[in-house]
Amino acid sequence: MSTHRQIAAINYETALRAVTIAMEVGERDGVKTVVAVADPSMTLIAYGMSDGATPHSAETSRRKAATSASTRRRTGMLPEALSTTLPLGTGGALTTIDGGVPIFFGDEHVGGLGVAGGSPVQDAEIALETLKRLGARREGMQT
Repeated sequence: MSTHRQIAAINYETALRAVTIAMEVGERDGVKTVVAVADPSMTLIAYGMSDGATPHSAETSRRKAATSASTRRRTGMLPEALSTTLPLGTGGALTTIDGGVPIFFGDEHVGGLGVAGGSPVQDAEIALETLKRLGARREGMQT
């Protein structure tokens, strides 16, 4: 019987690269982005905020990252049954607002990326473009 488990988690260098990419994509698209990356335990690993971004987007990006890290799903693609119960059941710690994506390299889940600052559609597009540039998996996350 094993006494412990090993969990893959995104490292700081990769998380910071994800933040940098998302900030660049947001700037290119005219969105003042706020970006968070969390590991599978929902711990914040890296964070960035564009000058002039809305203050509430800071918390929104963190919640999107935590949700995708925990559920291993894109926040805007969670089942309808969870659209109200997930935020309520977690005291608002998790969200179903689009813009959060899980980070997988191959089959290995290492965390979640949360983008806020634009509309949910813009945030999701920035997040998906970030995964592409990062070399992470995007299958099953596009609508």
